[in-house]
Amino acid sequence: MRLILNVIFYLTAKIIVLVLGLRIRHRERLPTNGPAIIVANHNSHLDTIVLFSLFPLSMMRHLRPLANEQYFLNQNPCLAWFARHILHIIPVSSDANAGSCCDRHGAHRNFFKSCATALAEKQILILYPEGTRGTPEHLSEFRTGIVHLAKLNPDVPIVPIFLHGLGKALPKGDFLIVPLLCWICIGESMYWNGQKQGFLQQLSDRIQALSDERMLSF
Repeated sequence: MRLILNVIFYLTAKIIVLVLGLRIRHRERLPTNGPAIIVANHNSHLDTIVLFSLFPLSMMRHLRPLANEQYFLNQNPCLAWFARHILHIIPVSSDANAGSCCDRHGAHRNFFKSCATALAEKQILILYPEGTRGTPEHLSEFRTGIVHLAKLNPDVPIVPIFLHGLGKALPKGDFLIVPLLCWICIGESMYWNGQKQGFLQQLSDRIQALSDERMLSF
């Protein structure tokens, strides 16, 4: 049954991509296997669906989005089941809901342990460094979680991706997809460079540069 649902989800993602008229630049830069970390801007619930559609069906179980635990696991049991068994998320605890300082440290340790386990199993993490869905086509300040992940896994390639148009095709709070031309630009892999602020700035610059490529014709 779960396999059937995975196939249905994958086919649905492909149909959505067709409706959007999605265009992809530098597809050859996508990782063909793990371990790897995909880092993208985040404007819509379509983001993860579209990223899944870039890979073959056989790789679905190797893709592990990092997602807010409160939103995906603690609100609706059906959504929680879907998040765990179809999307295979790695839950990220919200500091505001983590309780005491010890609870927060424990939640952070468990999160990074889950990420390390997934990478050791040659899976591909999907991470949105802004932490939440922001204004379409506008990059918000990156949080430092990606810095810690990169530092703990210096040999794992980090693939920057810019998603354009999805925040307008399905804005935050809406449930009806508007057919708009959307595109994805995939950057070259980068690695931990040993400097916290330098790495974060480099990653931000890479994704900003990818966003500028929307002016180029496909």
